[in-house]
Amino acid sequence: MTEFANSGEDLAAEIESTETASPTLWWLGHSGFAIKSSNMLFLVDVCLSEVPGRVRVMQAPLSPRQLHSADLILCSHAHPLHMDAGTLVPLLHATTRAKVVLPKSASEHARSIGIPYERMTTTDADLRVEYFKDGHYGRVYAVPSAHERLDWTPAGGYPYLGYLIRFGRETIYHAGDCVMYDELAQRLKPYNVTVALLPIAGRNFSVQDAAQLAEDIGARWLVPMHYGTFSGDVGNVNRFIEHMLGHRPEQRFKIFRCGEKWTIPGE
Repeated sequence: MTEFANSGEDLAAEIESTETASPTLWWLGHSGFAIKSSNMLFLVDVCLSEVPGRVRVMQAPLSPRQLHSADLILCSHAHPLHMDAGTLVPLLHATTRAKVVLPKSASEHARSIGIPYERMTTTDADLRVEYFKDGHYGRVYAVPSAHERLDWTPAGGYPYLGYLIRFGRETIYHAGDCVMYDELAQRLKPYNVTVALLPIAGRNFSVQDAAQLAEDIGARWLVPMHYGTFSGDVGNVNRFIEHMLGHRPEQRFKIFRCGEKWTIPGE
C-alpha cells in the first residue's frame, strides 16, 4: 500500500487553499505535478486514473474530480500516462475555466479522447503561453524533448515537449519524457532554471545524464520523476540518491513522497 504524505480531499484542499509568493509543488505520482504560485494552479502530466493495460503499483493520491481550481493543465505528449483521458475529462468537468496546453501535433488525439477543441491551447518549441489571473502572471515556454528522437515534422512540429514554467524569477523545467540530446542544455540555459524535474526511469535520462544536465544548466534543485508508479517504470531512486551524494554533493536535490507539498526555498 502506498504511504502518502497527503491524499484525497485533504490533499485537494491543501492544493487549492495554498497561496505563496514562492512556487509550491506537489508530486502526484509518475510525472505528475501540481504547481501553485499565488492563486494560479498549473497541473503537468497528471495521471490519476487506472490506465488500461498498465498496472499501478503506486495508487493515485486523489481523484481528478476533487480538484476544482486548475488554471492550466499541461500535457507534454500524447502517450496515455501523460495525456490521460480518465484524468483530463473529469478535470475539465470539475474546473470550467481550465485549458489543456499540449503539442500542436497532439490536438486530434486529444479530441479523440474527449477534450473539446475550445478547451485546448496548442504550442510548439520556442512558443510561449501566457496566463494572467487577478494581477498575477505566469508563463509557459516549450522546448523540444527527445523520446527517443526529436521526431520533428514540418506540419506537426515537435510531438514531445518539455515545459519551462516561470513565475516571477523562478523557473521550473518539466522535461516530460526525454533523453539527452546535443542542444538541450543550450536551449535551457537562458531560462535560469530553478528546479529541474527530470525522468529517470523508462527510456529517459540515465541518473548520470540527469545529474549532468542539472549541472550544465545551473539548476538550483534537481527532482527525479517518472518512477515507482506503474509496473515497468520502477526506477531505482536509491541509485539516484547514492549517485548524487557520492558524485554530486554540491547539487541540491529533492525526493518527493507522493502527495507531498514542497515550497521552493529561497537562495
